[in-house]
Amino acid sequence: MELIWLPILFFFVALFYSSVGFGGGSSYLAILSIVLSEFFEIRSLALVLNLTVVSIGTFNFYRKKLIEIKEIWPFIVFSFPIAFFGALLKLKESTFFVLLGGALVTSGIFMLIQVIQRKFTNTKLNLPKKGFLGSAIGFLSGITGIGGGIFLSPTLNLIGWKTPRTVASLASVFILVNSAAGLGGLIISNTFLFNWNFAFPLIGAVVIGGTLGSYLTNSKFNINSIRILTAILVTYVGLRLILLHSFGVKI
Repeated sequence: MELIWLPILFFFVALFYSSVGFGGGSSYLAILSIVLSEFFEIRSLALVLNLTVVSIGTFNFYRKKLIEIKEIWPFIVFSFPIAFFGALLKLKESTFFVLLGGALVTSGIFMLIQVIQRKFTNTKLNLPKKGFLGSAIGFLSGITGIGGGIFLSPTLNLIGWKTPRTVASLASVFILVNSAAGLGGLIISNTFLFNWNFAFPLIGAVVIGGTLGSYLTNSKFNINSIRILTAILVTYVGLRLILLHSFGVKI
């Protein structure tokens, strides 16, 4: 892959993912694994890009007063320390990518189901249930190196908890907190590697893409078509990671 195309590619990844409240960390990991050889540099840069995009989304959700603190705080409080612990674990590269791939395929399928189902029943979740979901997905976030919104959002939409935009705002904050926890874990474990010269144009690209995508989420624009494209992209990325790191097959 020609490196000159990376900023353009990352712009579209940020656009698609931010339009449904995500940061794009999963696809950043997959793409960077093609062009970079150092595993910890891949994780570090993907987390920084993820954090950049969801910071924009979280700011816009806050500005639009779509973040309901009293509803989302248990997810955040319970996920942060577990995500930090997960980031401290040092997995083998192949194990890491296979685990990430499996989680992404499952998430992509859930996203497609939620688009088809399109139900909103205002299902109530008590504190223990919110804490369990936050902890479980926080741990998965920490060990995979992504924020976890891509796992949390489809789950909450499938069970009918709150409106899609409320769920998207929670996902954005959730990713922000867990990405910060993941970065902290990498720094504490001395596995944070970052090349500013390589990263700077990519950060600029995701800032532009994330800003545009966040605008689409916070407007009355119908994002179902983008949600479907994002689900397909997530599933493809997951399948590619599994086949490549389990069987050496490239697709």
